[in-house]
Amino acid sequence: MTRADFLRARSPEAKAAREAEILSAAARLATAKGVREVTMTAIADEVGMHKSAMLRYFETREDIFLRLATTAWHDWSAEARDRLKATAPCPDTATTEWDGTAHSIASELARSLVARPLFCDLLAHTPLNLERNVSTDTVRTFKKGAIAEVERIAETLSAITPLKADQARAVVTTATSMAGALWQMAAPGTQLRAFYESDPELSHSVIDVEPRLTDILTALLTGYAIDSSRPNEN
Repeated sequence: MTRADFLRARSPEAKAAREAEILSAAARLATAKGVREVTMTAIADEVGMHKSAMLRYFETREDIFLRLATTAWHDWSAEARDRLKATAPCPDTATTEWDGTAHSIASELARSLVARPLFCDLLAHTPLNLERNVSTDTVRTFKKGAIAEVERIAETLSAITPLKADQARAVVTTATSMAGALWQMAAPGTQLRAFYESDPELSHSVIDVEPRLTDILTALLTGYAIDSSRPNEN
């Protein structure tokens, strides 16, 4: 699509097509270079628009990536719930069997996140800057969507584990927050990662996100399951 095509479009359908093209371009660039490196100008160049023209469709660069994060939350939630249902342990599983089940659930959650590099990157940038340069209405819409997806996954998790509702929510929020943090620390595909890997003295800085996240979630799931099995002290 040329710059002239963008300028001439007027219909609601054309506006929707422009927004989709902008979002697609931003996703491509961020996947290749990382969210941090992608500017509004780069996105505009990718779709053949002038930077100022993009303001008709998105408030800011952050607005674009927050919209991508909204879609990413929805897509990941659907996959995560399918993975959890496939694991489907019984809530009253014996302790010896639960240890393996906790690891399986943790592994499925970690694997589903690591399979979505852009989502992991967005998870870290959302609280740091994406929510800070957009309108409060935009933040509210994003937050309500993300919270709804957390609730959906937590409900599925509660249904197949001994976890209480608040514990299941904590597992989901820990999974996403740690995925974002670990992804930044791992710096996959960057010169920093290559530097860590080339220097034996810095080998401890090389992070493999999936097994690290799996260990964290396994410990959390196991601890919550033990806590849930204790009788109420009232």
